[in-house]
Amino acid sequence: MMPLAMAKTGDTVTIRKVTGKDEVRQHLAELGFVVDGTVTVVSEIAGNLILQVKDSRIALDKTMANRIMI
Repeated sequence: MMPLAMAKTGDTVTIRKVTGKDEVRQHLAELGFVVDGTVTVVSEIAGNLILQVKDSRIALDKTMANRIMI
C-alpha cells in the first residue's frame, strides 16, 4: 500500500484504506473516497491532486491525499 499522494497523473487506483480521525474519514467518505472505490488522478499541482471520483472532480491537498492508501 502507498498513499494516494504518490499516484501519478492519469492513474486510476483503488482505495484500500482511509486513515485519520473519524471526522476526517467521514468527510472523505462523503466525498466518495471509500474503500474499494476507484479514483482517477486528473492532475497534480505542487503536491495538490485533482481527482475524478464517480462523476465529480475533487481537489485534495497533500495532507489529505496522504491519508488515503491505495
